[in-house]
Amino acid sequence: VIVGNIDKKEQIAEFWRRYRVAVMDEGQSAKKAAEYQKSATFYIESHKGFRLKEHSGEDVAAYLAKLVVRRGYPEWLYIQIVEAIRILMQRIMKHEWAEKFPWEDWKQPHLNFSDKLSLCSGEEDGAWRPVLDKEHFKDSLDGKVWRELYGEYFDKMRTKIRVKHYSIRTEQSYENWLARFLTFHDLKDPRLLSAGSVTVYLDYLADVRRVSASTQNQALCALVFFWKHVLFLDLGELGDFHHAKRPKRLPVVMTKTEIDRLFEHMDSIYGLMAGLLYGAGLRVMECVRLRIKDIDFEKRQINVRDGKGSKDRVTVLPDKYVAGLEEHIAKVKVLFDKDTADGCGCVYIWPSLARKFPEIERQWGWQYVFPALNYSTDPRSGKARRHHVHQQNLQKAVKRAVVEAELVKSVSCHTLRHSFATHLLEGGYDIRTVQELLGHSDVSTTMIYTHVLNRPGLAVKSPVDL
Repeated sequence: VIVGNIDKKEQIAEFWRRYRVAVMDEGQSAKKAAEYQKSATFYIESHKGFRLKEHSGEDVAAYLAKLVVRRGYPEWLYIQIVEAIRILMQRIMKHEWAEKFPWEDWKQPHLNFSDKLSLCSGEEDGAWRPVLDKEHFKDSLDGKVWRELYGEYFDKMRTKIRVKHYSIRTEQSYENWLARFLTFHDLKDPRLLSAGSVTVYLDYLADVRRVSASTQNQALCALVFFWKHVLFLDLGELGDFHHAKRPKRLPVVMTKTEIDRLFEHMDSIYGLMAGLLYGAGLRVMECVRLRIKDIDFEKRQINVRDGKGSKDRVTVLPDKYVAGLEEHIAKVKVLFDKDTADGCGCVYIWPSLARKFPEIERQWGWQYVFPALNYSTDPRSGKARRHHVHQQNLQKAVKRAVVEAELVKSVSCHTLRHSFATHLLEGGYDIRTVQELLGHSDVSTTMIYTHVLNRPGLAVKSPVDL
């Protein structure tokens, strides 16, 4: 890599410095660059005695296939490893084959390379059986302390949350806020604490931690729920605590030109998912949780089930993505057939529905449109199933495309939903139609998008231009 009288250590250090710079050029942080370097190092060490300039696409494919089958990495980590090797081969070694190598397909190998994976399984029948990653979450040292002291309180709160059918995210969030509150007050018994203790903690969040208004409100809701449903005590008046200010902001909206630039840098499964966010106005979780039966190709519509606020709605299925969806679902069907043959092939179903129809979890129509790479264990039931793809993978793919497209706006997955609504209003659709497609309960929520209809630049002339 470097010529001259430089010793080997300095050459290696310079090599990895160039590698980290290449990673950061693609929008990653310095911390992420170090993680990418670690993944690339593991790849190199697995091919000792084999010079990097002699590596081929088949070597990379064989390595990635073995990782999927034998190691069973979480999906986000596996995708990170693929990206780390891509940067190594494309930008540092500059291999010609790396430009044509199907990197995006290898991020979803269970859909695109099931034949190669079966060859690496080591099983007599050639079936692909990924290893389950059972260590998704480890308690920190402090976590073990409060869990040992007040485990009964946490168990009771978890039970009450499930009785009220709150989401798993609400359950995790409330538990985290209770743990933080107890840690803030030196792990004192909450029965000995009063409303004043809650006020002090809320002031700390607003004044010291500088959290947003929604974060402070979430902490308050968690503590009020705990006092009311677990301790059966009334907090009473919390007094005058410092509310974090909640600013009124307009949604970030992309122009149609910016949308085109963004999608030029998105392909594979995440390009399809991002297309549904913009083309159908879906939220991130609504997209990743789509089931096969929710896609109606004949009527060109998507049935959103159990969306935000446990509401159902119908939205449009863009003609542009019909062919792509049909091709993708065909791959998912092959994967489902293999899972079924292996005795798995089941998916998460709401408990009440699963009790009434026990076999429904194995039916094709209930499978996820965007399945995960590996099986995962349900934290509530303990069952191992193939869940949907993690939403963070989609969010990272959009973030990466924003960097590559050199967009200056603060674009996220939800920006695509904002753009969907705004562009419909610009196209002349009435606000009630947009409200129905977005699933808003009140039209006043949808009214925020009408800012596009009274832009100052259309009717007002700046005095400097007169």
